[in-house]
Amino acid sequence: MTDAVAYPVGTPGRAWGHAERDQWRARQSRHRRYDRDVLPRIERLADRFERLPYGRLEYAGEAYDQYALSSRPWDPSLPAALVTGGVHGYETSGVTGALAFLETRAAAYAGRVNLLVAPCVSPWGYERINRWNYDAVDPNRSFRTDSPSGEAASLMRLVQPRAGQFLLHIDLHETTDSDEDEFRPALAARDGKPFEPGVVPDGFYLVADAEDPRLEFQQAIIAAVEAVTHIAPPDGAGQIIGCPVLAHGIITYPQRDYGMCPSITGAPFTTTTEVYPDSPRATPQQCADAQVAAVCAALDFVLAEAAGA
Repeated sequence: MTDAVAYPVGTPGRAWGHAERDQWRARQSRHRRYDRDVLPRIERLADRFERLPYGRLEYAGEAYDQYALSSRPWDPSLPAALVTGGVHGYETSGVTGALAFLETRAAAYAGRVNLLVAPCVSPWGYERINRWNYDAVDPNRSFRTDSPSGEAASLMRLVQPRAGQFLLHIDLHETTDSDEDEFRPALAARDGKPFEPGVVPDGFYLVADAEDPRLEFQQAIIAAVEAVTHIAPPDGAGQIIGCPVLAHGIITYPQRDYGMCPSITGAPFTTTTEVYPDSPRATPQQCADAQVAAVCAALDFVLAEAAGA
């Protein structure tokens, strides 16, 4: 938990300008390498899936090529599912979970569903272990027309030719202690607002679409993940991250209003996973396994629904 103290960039009560963004950028440093951690795993999957380059991000002399992997061949007669990871680059198991699903479980769905997986949407944020991109923009609030995020804009361009085919979109995230220690204080400072401390939930939870939560679908994912790791309980106010709990481990956000990633496909079944990697009760392997379990449970549910329609 972080006390409500002034963030080291900017002036309290005043939104950032160019100078403050430059100060914030100067505080960011590379902690890991996208080209060493992520791209080799994508390359090794290229013998089983079609490797799709879908964007190139250029920030201050650094360039990052974005890749997705898709079913090969893509069968227009089948429904499609989109799996996204690393929309917030610092949320490690979103990336490792998406890749582990492709490496270990995706073959079981061949001939049943077309898979499109973008395992690391925000490579600059992955390397800096940051929620934002180089421009101090949150990609997961930027999936909208004229997006200020290159990460979001390129993913939307990838998805657009397949619009109307998607039955499912599952977006893999984490909630970390650094949300309270760094990222929410930075957000308040950037926008010139006071920081109000919150509570980081200890455990896995899901964020459904407030407009169409599909509760049975969400509950099927929770049941599968609960065999891998613990589910976050509500806080003393009966909430998780300030939201009322709809059911065990499930809250809702208005995805389209917030410009969130699961709003981009028009899929009837959408969800955002939230793993808690800082729990003493969870290991990095469990976090990745929880993401894989969530993806498989989501696919199994929607394919069963489609078969019974």
